[in-house]
Amino acid sequence: MGEGRAARLATLLATLILAIPFLILPAPTAHAAMNIQEVESEKGINAWLVEDHTAPIIAIRFAFDGGNAQDPAGKEGLANLMTGLFDEGAGDLDSDTFQVKLDDAGVEMGFEAKRDGIYGSMRMLSEQKDAAFDLLKLAVNKPRFDEEPIDRIRAQILSGIIANERDPKAIAQRKWLRAIYGTHPYSRPDEGTKESLAGITRADLTAFHKATFARDGLHVAVVGDIDAKTLSERLDQLFGDLREKQTLSPVADVAAKLGQQVEVNYDLPQTSLQLAFPGVGRSEPDFFAAVLMNEILGGSTFTSHLFEEVREKRGLAYGVGSALVDHEHPHAPLVTTATRSDRAAETLSIVRQVVKQMAQEGPTEAELEASKKYLIGALLLMPASLRVDRRSWSADCRPPAHCVRVAKPMSIVQSSPNRTASHLLENSKFSLSSWVRWSTSRLAEAL
Repeated sequence: MGEGRAARLATLLATLILAIPFLILPAPTAHAAMNIQEVESEKGINAWLVEDHTAPIIAIRFAFDGGNAQDPAGKEGLANLMTGLFDEGAGDLDSDTFQVKLDDAGVEMGFEAKRDGIYGSMRMLSEQKDAAFDLLKLAVNKPRFDEEPIDRIRAQILSGIIANERDPKAIAQRKWLRAIYGTHPYSRPDEGTKESLAGITRADLTAFHKATFARDGLHVAVVGDIDAKTLSERLDQLFGDLREKQTLSPVADVAAKLGQQVEVNYDLPQTSLQLAFPGVGRSEPDFFAAVLMNEILGGSTFTSHLFEEVREKRGLAYGVGSALVDHEHPHAPLVTTATRSDRAAETLSIVRQVVKQMAQEGPTEAELEASKKYLIGALLLMPASLRVDRRSWSADCRPPAHCVRVAKPMSIVQSSPNRTASHLLENSKFSLSSWVRWSTSRLAEAL
């Protein structure tokens, strides 16, 4: 199995487990790991399975390569609109009938479009699996895309677009993406624009579904009350009738345009700050070192450098942190926080000092060991500890500690976090996004 496919499957599996807070799983021993089975159907469809029969629940999460980056020029928002229509009728069932059958079966089904993939999920009681899988098969293979639901969902999205035109945070994010990614598809709004949304037709939706929903771009993860043999049969039921090959448009790699300052000024009492730095891809040798370095700099614990300096010592912000945003084409560590506008310059200065110190000195041996133990321990205990911060395991960002396979490379990382810190957090290479009340000259002083 290729590295990219394994990473995508691991992401789905981790996200799936963490998205089922009521799924009761047994607590493993300190050295136990979840039993991840690789399942292959007769038609060659692969899935990862964590089998558990302690609760009568089955959850499935799957993804197709593609996503918002595949929206044609002038049709931005196509993937997003399509994913809003999968529960609005399929096969012989119109929207109302399909919704009633979902309710009758007690099924939760959802779809979403992200930059590099179309994601779907379903959660069901195992006694309702026949009805649930029948409905999911229809949604995946035969969405109706009827005109009435298209117009209704389009209107809902349009309402959000209009609201975002008055939202300082949304305005800043759009400006940030354009500055960072230029004309690359990643710079475009996922929901599209008023003009592009109006131009999307039923034929566009049908063609996009046909291009993206194919077996070679499919990734599946399943957790719960189902065995491997049954899952193998269900995989062919759900996905076996799809086309074999996707027809995706190539998306070029893009290097984030760092070293610039992006501002949106509003008369608001709070300032939000976001800094981006050069990134490391999953296939690069320093990826696991970057994972550990990020955890120490501003990860999910209350002992990170940024949390200690910005919140604990100075009370400048309620929350501050860093994350590795890992997409298919660019990769960028981000630092984010929000503070009072009259203390924004001070906060930015402290953040930069902390980042600079990490870049120059790297983590200590004690911090490195603690970070490794925390991340590997959270991975191994994941079935019993569903309280792990979901943001660290989101399908969009791909979890760093996503499966048992990564525990070994993470555990042997020694000095490379220091080298990685220096490489990634070079103080001259960053981009700042802020929507602020204070003046540009004051921001320049902080920089």
